[in-house]
Amino acid sequence: MAQNYKFKTETKKLLDMMINSIYTHKEIFLRELISNASDAIDKRHFESLTNQNIKPHDYEILVEASKKDRTITITDNGIGMTLDEIKNNLGTIAKSGSKEFMEKINADGNNTDAIDIIGQFGVGFYSAFMVADNVEVYTKSANEEQGYLFKSSGLEDYSIEKCDKTDDGSKIVLHLRENTEDDNYDEYLEEYRLKELIKKYSDYVRYPIKTWVTKFKPTGEKDEKGNEKEEEEQVLETVNSMIPLWKKNKADVKDEELNEFYKQKFMDWQDPLYTIFTNVEGNVTYNSIIFIPKKAPFDLYNEKYEKGLQLYTKGVFILDKCKELVPDYLRFIKGLVDSSDLSLNISREMLQDDRTIQKIASSLEKKVLSELTKSLNNEREKYEEFFKNYGINLKYGVYEDYGAKKDKLQDLILFSTISNDKLVTLEEYVEHMPEGQKDIYFASAKNKDAVLGLPQIEILKKKGYDVLVLTDHVDEFMLQVMHSYKDHEFKSINQGDLGLMDEEEAKALDKVQDDNKDLFEDLKKALPDVKDVVVSKRLTDSAVCLRAGDNLSFEMEKVLNAQADSNGKIKAERILEINPNHEIFNALKEAYKADKESINKYAKVLYGEALLMEGMPLDNPLEFTNLVTELLLKK
Repeated sequence: MAQNYKFKTETKKLLDMMINSIYTHKEIFLRELISNASDAIDKRHFESLTNQNIKPHDYEILVEASKKDRTITITDNGIGMTLDEIKNNLGTIAKSGSKEFMEKINADGNNTDAIDIIGQFGVGFYSAFMVADNVEVYTKSANEEQGYLFKSSGLEDYSIEKCDKTDDGSKIVLHLRENTEDDNYDEYLEEYRLKELIKKYSDYVRYPIKTWVTKFKPTGEKDEKGNEKEEEEQVLETVNSMIPLWKKNKADVKDEELNEFYKQKFMDWQDPLYTIFTNVEGNVTYNSIIFIPKKAPFDLYNEKYEKGLQLYTKGVFILDKCKELVPDYLRFIKGLVDSSDLSLNISREMLQDDRTIQKIASSLEKKVLSELTKSLNNEREKYEEFFKNYGINLKYGVYEDYGAKKDKLQDLILFSTISNDKLVTLEEYVEHMPEGQKDIYFASAKNKDAVLGLPQIEILKKKGYDVLVLTDHVDEFMLQVMHSYKDHEFKSINQGDLGLMDEEEAKALDKVQDDNKDLFEDLKKALPDVKDVVVSKRLTDSAVCLRAGDNLSFEMEKVLNAQADSNGKIKAERILEINPNHEIFNALKEAYKADKESINKYAKVLYGEALLMEGMPLDNPLEFTNLVTELLLKK
């Protein structure tokens, strides 16, 4: 005789919420029920160690689908449940038998590390009602002779009655809901779909998960064309892998295994460039495998690209991309993390905001940077290949958060220079600085040849000073945030005073400026876009150059104006520098004496020349060419 019961303290409204709101994806039901089955086996195994009446045996979980009956059945040979346990664990929502079990053995002074219970909450069972309108649980405890049948439609009540189940464990039968326009429940009856869900969510549950699969075997007969006939047969097959690769001893895992695992798991045809295999125990315990792909994903810089690592807890898949585990500058890494220390929310789908994830993320970041540093020091060619693909990410890492990570990343940045065909680190640049050089000089351009063509480079080359070649848009922003490296300030060759002349030379040039004050003032008046016209303290051979003001460089102007909301309004201060030792300066003075009005034309031509050398567009190309022609024809 079945006995009816009301769900303890809960209402239909709460039940509806548990069934329909907590879980994001309906397919999660199979993960939850398999996890519960695994916990039941764990409990039986543990009790068999201390209770002579409970014998260990070959544990397994069986998943079966019946299209005829529209049912899915999950069977385990674990501990089973007594009548009181059914009422407590299934009759009270959010009542966790697994949690109470762990608390009990812990209170008894037993080592809980020896048993790995997955379940944390009592709501996993009720995920079944997302796909089923009726659920039956046949169960018999290993501690009792009588078996029981629990039935519920997931509404306000349930029933329990005796049944003739004689083997220990539980069998859950899900009677699937009818299909609707939005939901096709029949898909869970398909063989391929069940295998797919088991592999996705429960591949690393420690016990074999078996299901019936269709195989074809030869009959020994021939058809009309002489081909051997085959017939279908249903074979019980273990679907899951059971032992996660990342739970194995690192020394026992071959590189070939890791490479194949990466290619299959993350859909790449190439071996990874780096593999970082980590087992950490301490304040936070986790296993992880991190991969750095050989080539950057094609959509890495697409705004829709999702960073993150796969997340497991005790071998059970929780989340495909946990973005909290990966800083943005390492968004290219692939891999997974498995930890038993995670605080999961009630649906075991998302992480609660706690410090465990932050600790794991910080530890992983250190591991990755340590591996890259080791590679830089010992495998320079391999590291340069990495930097070619992902160096810009590290640069953004330095720039982000106002340079908070610069100390971690600055020694991993590689630069091209005007005097070296090989890439160099900042440490290597400083080591090779000649005596007397105090600052680190840099220039922004499309490539090294463009930098070598800049007039501002002349004095640096004569002094034997090397110059960093910046070709990425983020480079100057990065150096601005860094400000200096080992007390050596970064200085742009076309911004500010380079301070490369001695006091006597500087005074002589200041005197030239004062002696020709009227000339320079009229040149400035002729150029409304120019803040000032001055005698150059950086040119040795070229006639003129353009220098930016102290606040914003020309490269920063280009980058900021490339943004949609700027509309080209951002402009760096322009200062025209004239070489007083060049013949053009004498020609200017002579022209100014002869005809002060003509200086406007000379000013515009010199300014246009400086713009072109800087790789900047002319405001009025036609006016410039006409002025050049006019001055060339002038006698």
